[in-house]
Order: sequence, then structure tokens, then C-alpha cells
Amino acid sequence: MTCVTACNLWKLKNENRNLFEKLRKSTFTEDLLNTLKNKRRLQILGAISTERQSANGFRQRLKRLGYSHSQRTIVEEYINPLIRVGLLENHQSQYHATVFGVRISKLIGDFLELGDVLPPHSECCEEAVLDILLEKPRTHEEFARLVPKKSLGRVIKRLHVAGLIETAADKDYVFFFRTKRDQDNEQLSPTQKKVYENVPDEGIPARRLANKTGISLRRIYKYIRGLKGRKLIFVRKKPKTYSLTAKGIRTARMLRDIMGLVAEVSEAAKLVVDMENSRLSTSMTPRIDKDEIVHLARARDTDLD
Repeated sequence: MTCVTACNLWKLKNENRNLFEKLRKSTFTEDLLNTLKNKRRLQILGAISTERQSANGFRQRLKRLGYSHSQRTIVEEYINPLIRVGLLENHQSQYHATVFGVRISKLIGDFLELGDVLPPHSECCEEAVLDILLEKPRTHEEFARLVPKKSLGRVIKRLHVAGLIETAADKDYVFFFRTKRDQDNEQLSPTQKKVYENVPDEGIPARRLANKTGISLRRIYKYIRGLKGRKLIFVRKKPKTYSLTAKGIRTARMLRDIMGLVAEVSEAAKLVVDMENSRLSTSMTPRIDKDEIVHLARARDTDLD
């Protein structure tokens, strides 16, 4: 028992076995992220990653930070959720961080605002959108492949309000292009010709065309209608794109790092459990020594006689 209670290797194996059972839940990733989106839980995790604490010890620590909570509230609202996702363990009313919990705490560092920028009780659609935006700007239609249609507007609005995403700097999404029709076959006024010739091959929005030609936006639309009627100009809408802000990039990278750590820990925990199961299976296999084999052989020969 002294070996069992004092052996760090045994404790680590036990942590991995417990964590493996938690990781098998289909909702583990979602549960973990929602647990971490709480500033006080992150403060507790950071404090306990270096030393053991009792519930009362946490209460005193939070009180020094300006939070007044009962011991029961601290256990139910902050400590137990961390235990459920394998970040903390309880031994004889003393709480300590698991290896997984210590690594998560170091990864998050001083970025404790996850709960301020992301909804704490969600299906993590916001996190999915942030992740794909790390690669490149995306359109509304691309988000629709990840997020249920009924939730998409709300998800985008939340990310906008939190300052994590932004739309393209150019807010004009209706562009005008020249057709292949020859203008020489048309009788154009000088102003119509000026408008037509200032439309580049890559297209241009009305506001930029007005600035380029020095013609008011109202009159630009008037001339465009005339040129469209002569089939010299056509309209095409460019989809609005969204990209990450600096704050969004930091948040998305952290979330991706957390997911990478979950995958790494999951693989390690499975390896430990498989090795333990293999060793247990081997130890349960009956072992027969040489003398027993000889005895069984002689008994067999006697029966045959």
C-alpha cells in the first residue's frame, strides 16, 4: 500500500485510465471547451496546477481576488466541472491538478477571457467557425456547411460582437463589369462613355466608380442603368467574406492547440490502457512449470495403458 500511495508512476497510470473513460464520451470535446469558458475555473486550475488545495483554500484565494462564494458554490460550480473533464482530482478532501490539467493550464496561460468572448453553454459552433477561418477568409455559404442554418446568424453575430471576426474592408459587394459588346456600335454621350471606360476588367462597385469619375453616386446609378439597357454593362454580386481579427487569431490558435493536446492525451491514455489490459491478460494465463508438464505426461501414459 505504501508503494501504491507514493508511486508517481502508479498515479499517472491511474490518471490515464480515468481520463481514457472520460475521453470515450462523444461529447467530451464540447464538455471540455464549455468547462474552460469560465474565468474563475481557469483561475482555480492555474492555482492548483502548482499545489494542492482544499475547497476552503480555494474560497480564501477567490476572496482575495474579490469573489465571495460559499464553499458549496465553489465545489459545485467551479471544482466539480473541472473534475468531470479530467483536469482535477480529489483525494482526501484535497484537490490537485492532473497532468492533463497542468498542461491545459500552461497552454491557456493568462488568456482567461474565453468565457467573455465565447458562449459558455453552447454546441461549440463558434469554435468551428473560428477554426476554419484560421486557414483563410470564408463566406457565409462555407459556414453553412458547419453550422445549422437556424443558428448561423446568431453565431456570426456573437463572433462580431466579441471582436473575433470582421468583414472585408470593402463593404460594396455589388460589382459592375463591362460586357464584350463593342461600344463603338453605340451612340454614347461623353459622360456615358466616361463611366463605361472607367469600369475595369476586374469589375468595380458603384461608390468606387463615382470617386474615380468624379460623378455623384446618384448620377452614376443613372448612367449604369442606361449602359445596362444597352447591354454594355452587367452586374455581379460578390459574396461577403469574413476573416479573423488579431484577437480572433489568438483565440482560434489557442482552441486548435487545445484540440491538439486532447488528441495527444487521448492517444497516450489509450496506449497506457491497452498495455495494462495486455499485461493483465498475460498474467491471468495459467502457467505450468516443467515438473507439472512431466507429471501430466506420465498421467496420460498411465491412462492409455
